[in-house]
Amino acid sequence: MSALTFPRRPRGRLSPAKAAEYAEARAAFCAAILQIRASLDFSIGSRGWCYILEEHGLDKGDFDAAQKLISDCRKSGELPLNICIEDDARAFVNLERIDRTSPDDEAAAVLSYVSKAHLHYNPASFWDYQTCYVQMLVEKVDLKSLFAPVCAEYAIPLANARGNADINSRAAMMQRFAEREAEGKRCILLYAGDHDPAGLRISDFLRKNLADLSGATGWTPDRLVIDRFGLNADFIAANGLTWIENLETGSGARLDNPRHPDFAKSYVQDYLAQFGARKVEANALVIRPAAGRQLCRDAILKYVDDADALDEWQAATQAGQQAVAEAIARRLEGFAGGAV
Repeated sequence: MSALTFPRRPRGRLSPAKAAEYAEARAAFCAAILQIRASLDFSIGSRGWCYILEEHGLDKGDFDAAQKLISDCRKSGELPLNICIEDDARAFVNLERIDRTSPDDEAAAVLSYVSKAHLHYNPASFWDYQTCYVQMLVEKVDLKSLFAPVCAEYAIPLANARGNADINSRAAMMQRFAEREAEGKRCILLYAGDHDPAGLRISDFLRKNLADLSGATGWTPDRLVIDRFGLNADFIAANGLTWIENLETGSGARLDNPRHPDFAKSYVQDYLAQFGARKVEANALVIRPAAGRQLCRDAILKYVDDADALDEWQAATQAGQQAVAEAIARRLEGFAGGAV
């Protein structure tokens, strides 16, 4: 694939020739995105697309404009709507499901499901065979998509923190920790986020965020291990991730501005002294998916036994599934014999 040229619409009213030229540039931009999408095995948001496109020539200064253009192209139909991952928080529920199969096809599908239904039986918890209990939060939806297959291998609950997690989500996470802590498990919260002043001090923020709900949930995070993993300076350098040359926050303010209320705080000044007025967003991991997933796996394996304990859990699960298969076979024989 050749280097990407970002389409820029000229100011003012366009002549037919200029309009055609711009339309051609937009079409080439969309074609490049579709070509890249065919090679990805995970979904990303519009910001993640900017990092992917940076590898193909998009300037970091054009990230905001590229996000807007991708959105415009999705609205116009030049790009598929699902080129960006869906925001689950805004997804519809109670959508009607209509079966389009014939009765015979549906019956065949039901019987096919029954023959494999026992494989959906999970009588044993993975965590019953572990000394720790792990949950994970990520700062960006792109990381949730990227890490999901790895977390699924180890039954690790995974959510997008969105900077300040929803109260109900936090409470549910705390209740899971409370149940496992009562069983004697060591509770671990893994977190992957931005490399910026707030991201590097996230452990303090997360602990307070959870402690604020202790009165409602009855559980305190006093013994919780909060382990921030992911972007650090060595990983950024080793994987060629690019820095954004500012410390702009989500509100548009800049932490490196002396007029910012947090500018003089030690966590900001320590960061500025070590790294300067620059940051790396967690979304940058999408350009190194293999390294990102390995980073996720390495963080998990600090606390999870993927050898003997994993084998014991799989053996217990398979034994339960086999028992269900035998019970299904007995009941089907009874139906065939006219038993009720």
